Amino acid sequence: MLKELDAAIRIILTILGAYLAAFWLALAIWAFRDIRRRTRDVLVQVLATLLVLVFSLPGLVIYLILRPSETLSDAYYRSLNEESLLQEIETRAACPTCKRQVQPDFTFCPHCRTRVARACRECGRLLNPGWQHCPYCGASTAVQAAPAGSAALDGLRKE
Repeated sequence: MLKELDAAIRIILTILGAYLAAFWLALAIWAFRDIRRRTRDVLVQVLATLLVLVFSLPGLVIYLILRPSETLSDAYYRSLNEESLLQEIETRAACPTCKRQVQPDFTFCPHCRTRVARACRECGRLLNPGWQHCPYCGASTAVQAAPAGSAALDGLRKE
């Protein structure tokens, strides 16, 4: 009976030891894979893995406290989002008078009624007031003086 109990205890301890060894190895593999998603620094990857390998559960707790808070992909998406927001802010036009943002298709500022764009005489597209030529059709945006004998001036002279 004592031999059977001793054999059963050995089997249970062997299974428990194998389970603990597999758990310890799984912790180390998880820590290695996790730190690879969080940093490209090979030295940090090796140190984090060794921390979990040497100290097991306490090492895992220390690793969880010290690891970077965001993954590389999270940082990449966050930077893309920030860049997108910055580009959106930069592309928005501002009123030259009140400095408030206006939509690109506005002709007048809705806040102070300043003209922020004008239409091209040739193609009708909206132009920035400072442009000398239409970038769409190439027409000059300068107002041309009417000739001396034009109908517009004749109408003014009659009044």
